[in-house]
Amino acid sequence: MSITYELMTRGGHSIVARVFPVQENIKHQGVCIVAPATGVAQYLYDDFALWLSDHGYAAITFDYDGIGLSVDRHVKYSKSDKLSWAKYDCPAVLEFAQQHYPEQKITWIGHSVGAHMLGFMEDTSAIDRAITVGAGTGTWWYNAAPTKRVAWFLWYFLVPVTAPLLGYFPGDKLKIMCDLPKGVIMQWRRWCLKKEYAVGYEGDWLRQNFAEAKMPMTSLAFTDDDMMSLKNVRLLHEFFTAAPQKQIQISPADINQKRIGHIGWHKQRYQQLWENYFLPELTDNSPAV
Repeated sequence: MSITYELMTRGGHSIVARVFPVQENIKHQGVCIVAPATGVAQYLYDDFALWLSDHGYAAITFDYDGIGLSVDRHVKYSKSDKLSWAKYDCPAVLEFAQQHYPEQKITWIGHSVGAHMLGFMEDTSAIDRAITVGAGTGTWWYNAAPTKRVAWFLWYFLVPVTAPLLGYFPGDKLKIMCDLPKGVIMQWRRWCLKKEYAVGYEGDWLRQNFAEAKMPMTSLAFTDDDMMSLKNVRLLHEFFTAAPQKQIQISPADINQKRIGHIGWHKQRYQQLWENYFLPELTDNSPAV
């Protein structure tokens, strides 16, 4: 099934990654790093990771510090934020992939914030190709309607009250997302109140980081995504000014489903989505345009 590894980061903390290896009777096609959305534990991508391994792609999943298996004690003790995930956690996974699969091309499959990491990381030169899934800016007034209706309350009232008081965001108790480190949720809030999201808050250094990502990139956007509007998706990918890009919009009807949404595309029932949209991108050796 999978092999579990504890990876030490340059930040001095460890995170947990799992590898879904290609079976001996299947030809190796490459390695895929599945970078999760905020607060989505890596085990939720198991179905997708197994499918990748069955098709010749070694799949690596992981949890950011303070999430899932990468919580070594209560989340309130985590000092991480999203930029530290990009500075320490993601490079640790990328270096692991390079060390264990030195001859294989690396595809970064970023779900939501997992795609943001391509612009946040200091060095993405080892990534040969990227597929972004449901990834857009978090600017709340551009969010899809279901999220937009509650985002203002989350960012202006709930988060600034609970996170400083408790030292973390109690998502599990509130049944809103999951428990998140204080640094993550407060940083996320600051970004979501800006027209240009993280770039608008952090400034020119981050804009330049996005501009330095040059790998071919395919964006998969869902027309019924209940968090990311198509405008959110477009605005995020406009920051990747040097990356050759292909953008694909997918409706539930395209894969004989009633709903896709923001979370869930990685479950077994969406195998047609994987076959129709992921596999062609993984096997396409021509650059994205």
